[in-house]
Amino acid sequence: QGQLVESGGGLVQPGGSLRLSCAAPRMITSVFNTLTMAWYRQVAGKQRELVANISRSGTTTYTDSVKGRFTISRDNSRKRVYLQMNNLKPEDTAIYYCKSTDPRGSGHWGQGTQVTVSS
Repeated sequence: QGQLVESGGGLVQPGGSLRLSCAAPRMITSVFNTLTMAWYRQVAGKQRELVANISRSGTTTYTDSVKGRFTISRDNSRKRVYLQMNNLKPEDTAIYYCKSTDPRGSGHWGQGTQVTVSS
């Protein structure tokens, strides 16, 4: 039931935009509403880093490098979380992962979606 499915990655030119989506198709809506949701990214050979997260109440946090460019949001009725990425830079190239964390601290990861920013 904790399965997460990401979509929306792809190839984009510098300065372009992408919108990532993370769905929890098998999750009960009342459970999804209790989760903290987050987007992480990872470049080969480097540690996975937190990009943004959103609490069950809608409070958001961002890593400094994406502030003002990325926006995380959630639609509880659709059991989805989004990452709107604007003004993309080559250094944003990575595999982006969705993660859920329940109030007990248990988490699930999605399979990841590749984002490539290149001219």
